[in-house]
Amino acid sequence: MTRPRRALGFSWPVLVGLAALAAPRVALHDLGVIEEGSFVNGLLVFLPPLCWIAAVLLKRPAHPFVTVLVIGALYGVFLAAGHQLLWDTAFDGNTPTLGGNLTDVGPTVQSGIVRTVAAVSSLVTGTIVGAVTGAVAALLCRLVPGHPERPYNAGR
Repeated sequence: MTRPRRALGFSWPVLVGLAALAAPRVALHDLGVIEEGSFVNGLLVFLPPLCWIAAVLLKRPAHPFVTVLVIGALYGVFLAAGHQLLWDTAFDGNTPTLGGNLTDVGPTVQSGIVRTVAAVSSLVTGTIVGAVTGAVAALLCRLVPGHPERPYNAGR
């Protein structure tokens, strides 16, 4: 087993797959298929992180917090990519612009700045979701007895 896989407990394809569980909400929201506050939206918001926690509880990686933090960061990549790909559809020709002293900046530069900030925001959001979910997963790994063949080893 490679060193990163030992530390994270999962192969990279599995980590990417777990992160991808949260990607449908991005597309469905940006396409206007689901609305904030709806039951389906709630499921798509909370079910993927619950799956991340369940996977960690089943597998018992050496560092559950770091494992889920990585999944969250990967989710942030999906979030950024989804928003960028669906940008025009999501804003329906009414894309955000800069104001104040930056109102006179050309539209191409404005678009670049706004899209860059949105991408960074998505990466930060995904990482924060991973950190919060990872903290819950790490706590549960300590509180919930593991399978005898896969106990949680905090010292590893």
